[in-house]
Amino acid sequence: MTSLTSRGWALAKRPVGEPTLADFDLQTSDVPAPGAGEIQVRNSWMSVDPYMRGRMYDRESYVPPFQIGELLQGGTVGHVTASNHPDYAEGDLVLSMAGWREAWTAAPEAVMANKLPAGTGLPDSAFLGIAGMPGLTAYAGILRVAELKEGDTVFVSGAAGAVGSAVVQIAKIKGCTVIGSAGGAEKVAYVKSLGADACVDYREAATYDELLAALKQAAPKGIDVYFDNVGGDHFQAAIELARPFARMAICGMISQYNDTEPSPGPNNVIQIVGKQLQIKGFIVSTHVDMQPQFMADMAEWIGSGKLKFEETVMEGVAEAPHAFIGLFSGRNKGKMLVKLS
Repeated sequence: MTSLTSRGWALAKRPVGEPTLADFDLQTSDVPAPGAGEIQVRNSWMSVDPYMRGRMYDRESYVPPFQIGELLQGGTVGHVTASNHPDYAEGDLVLSMAGWREAWTAAPEAVMANKLPAGTGLPDSAFLGIAGMPGLTAYAGILRVAELKEGDTVFVSGAAGAVGSAVVQIAKIKGCTVIGSAGGAEKVAYVKSLGADACVDYREAATYDELLAALKQAAPKGIDVYFDNVGGDHFQAAIELARPFARMAICGMISQYNDTEPSPGPNNVIQIVGKQLQIKGFIVSTHVDMQPQFMADMAEWIGSGKLKFEETVMEGVAEAPHAFIGLFSGRNKGKMLVKLS
């Protein structure tokens, strides 16, 4: 068993507004041979996700904040290069939260590591996207939180992203009418290729009034379900379009993640009362009990061609901050990933 050298990213300082490259620090460290109960892993793929922006603030949340100078954390898959643990062997594929670095040594439980099954037919990267946390977020959010019913009209904001693109397809599989929103003609075409009945280009419909008008044209009878990835004007428009007893699953509000001052809330919240709307925020970790059925359904849907997925890949650990920052300008179509080896 030998040690490795690994490059990894730490937070140099807390971002103010949209993150910049100066907020990150590339470090090189030795990765020791595993001690008792430990494994050594060389990462192959790492994920960057919008929720990570919240961990860059020094404030209480559902996950602890990143600490200045410490290596960042995030989803990653890699192969065991050495093992001192009875349940892991060299070559095993491992999913963990030891991302933003090329290699690591730890006890599996210390980095929330799990051995992934062999023979799934899926590429390794899929366990960070459609068959991983974003896919389960979409699955739990639309089916359980939003209580999707056949025949619903569903509006999905951020429909070209990793979560949104999965929501669009799950809703279509379940027999719903789906309207998405995405930024730019290429992404609009992508969302439609996934089966969406309509997709609004929020770069063309740049004001609230334009967005609302475009959505009214796409859903003239209103919506029964809203899956929110964007917040802001999209959330306000969804309230306006909502039919009585509509359900809303609030997954994220990426339009507000870099705000330096509190954003004004929707000015039509009074409609929540009269329309008797159900609005629920959720975190995927609350719904891990759905994992077995999620994996069974994903295997069937992907295997039969009912569900497609796309990845935006950047090469090398040095590109990780670029990939993360790109999330906020819509650089990704589908899941944003960094290929490490």
